[in-house]
Amino acid sequence: MRVALFATCIVDTLKPEIGYASLRLLQAAGCEVSVPEQSCCGQPNYNNGDEKGARELAEQWLTQFENYEYVVIPSGSCAAMLKKHSPALFAGHNSGLQGRMDALANRSYELSEFLSSVLSPAFGDLPVQQVCYHDSCSGLRELGVKHQPRALLAQIKSLELKELSNAEACCGFGGTFCVKHPEIACRLADDKIAAIEKSGAQTLVGGDWGCLMHLQGRMEALGKTTDVKHLSEVLVQALEQERN
Repeated sequence: MRVALFATCIVDTLKPEIGYASLRLLQAAGCEVSVPEQSCCGQPNYNNGDEKGARELAEQWLTQFENYEYVVIPSGSCAAMLKKHSPALFAGHNSGLQGRMDALANRSYELSEFLSSVLSPAFGDLPVQQVCYHDSCSGLRELGVKHQPRALLAQIKSLELKELSNAEACCGFGGTFCVKHPEIACRLADDKIAAIEKSGAQTLVGGDWGCLMHLQGRMEALGKTTDVKHLSEVLVQALEQERN
């Protein structure tokens, strides 16, 4: 199975450990993984009204990833952009590119989607701990990613998942939203952090580093000590335990 890993800008520049963890998970499940030249998915352009710029980036992504059997993306936000919005950008502009984008979008998966529906990796145990999961808005609402990461975490029997009272509420990141509306973004983050503390979980897990980075930064500003990990980082630790 030939798989291309689209790491995303945030992972590539700020948290490459997520890219390496995703790579190891896919390889361990028997995939032949390539990491083509990376570029932006175009979401910042799209969200700020620059459809021409978003179209140019979508076409660049298409050229770089079209020849692979699957594309895997460790971010619900970027995956939603490429699967749901990028094909529509070509409607009325280039029907040929729209058809190719549709075809590639149908072969592209958010990481937990791919691990749950296409692969069946085996995970070992980790030190006993309680974790909570934050559902990012794009993954949850645009892709329907909710049970997939929980099912993967449930395979690690030493982990106890503590559901947040506001698991489906926005954390306040929203890409450029947190820059444009910092007061609202901080208030939403504070609500989420309060729910994390109430849950008693030692570790916050999620599938989008943008959301997790926003929450981690706010927790550090407030002097909180909850550990923050991307789903791939937790899974690869358990995978390596199983293999050892």
